[in-house]
Amino acid sequence: MRILITGVAGFIGSHLAERVLADGHDVVGVDCFTDYYARETKELNLNSVRHFPGFKLIEANIVDADLDNIFKGIDIIYHLAAQAGVRSSWGANFRIYSDYNILGTQRVLESSRRTGVKRLVYASSSSVYGDVDDFPMHESVFPRPVSPYGVSKLAGENLCVLYAKNYNLSTVSLRYFTVYGPRQRPDMAFHKFIRSFLCNQTSVLYGSGDQTRDFTFVSDAVDATYMAGLKQDFSGDIFNIGGGSRISVNSVLNILEGILGGPLDIRRCETQKGDVRHTAADTSAAKAAFGYIPKVSLEKGLEKEVDWLKSVYCCGIGG
Repeated sequence: MRILITGVAGFIGSHLAERVLADGHDVVGVDCFTDYYARETKELNLNSVRHFPGFKLIEANIVDADLDNIFKGIDIIYHLAAQAGVRSSWGANFRIYSDYNILGTQRVLESSRRTGVKRLVYASSSSVYGDVDDFPMHESVFPRPVSPYGVSKLAGENLCVLYAKNYNLSTVSLRYFTVYGPRQRPDMAFHKFIRSFLCNQTSVLYGSGDQTRDFTFVSDAVDATYMAGLKQDFSGDIFNIGGGSRISVNSVLNILEGILGGPLDIRRCETQKGDVRHTAADTSAAKAAFGYIPKVSLEKGLEKEVDWLKSVYCCGIGG
């Protein structure tokens, strides 16, 4: 099959490209290398896939690129390109989120239906839920996002449903719950905590640390994403993708200190606007639909991320 991945140079996108190529499929990767974080980091993410003869990289922005030409002959699209970040999505920055996450997704869907793409897998987020009272979160819960980022991702889900219902385009949206692991974005909490320890710096923790999250290791997220693309009968369906390890941030810090062999220097600040109190994923629907079962424990996943960041920062690569 010919598979296209938008946001291929990103955290999840680069891992997904590896998985798809290793299975013998051709991959067209699309990325515009936005300045949300360093281009050098994204280029390094692609080192493991550049040697595959079936890999082609197209540097293009989904907001204004000639997508019909790029999508010709593509069987499956994994649409991972997006402007990330809850805290930076407020104020004037929302224009960036509406352009990349809403307009960009609409253009991908429109071109997909025109060019005969068989299936589109959309990367959504647990941020669409907002603050809920019942746990674990089920897909039937009415979403009430508490950040502009969450609003933009929910809009993308709704667009996928529209194109499924009106144009019979096979779409599926995956709500990722706090994905972590090697190549995690430098603005994400685990990356910042570990980097600060390795570089003898202070980390900032927003909130009391009693907030809980369902953390998902990147290989589990990739497994779910890949399997969802191979399914034949989606019509705007939505699934939670969690790691099965809901835990408080304070408990995570304790685990990290055990792995790192020393205390983290933490400065605690007030909770930021848009940060939800708790998350926990009910993944039974994904298990029933395409066999998703998370395999990597939080402790093992954190060990893998620590090992990766040691190779980055202890060798001077990370700056």
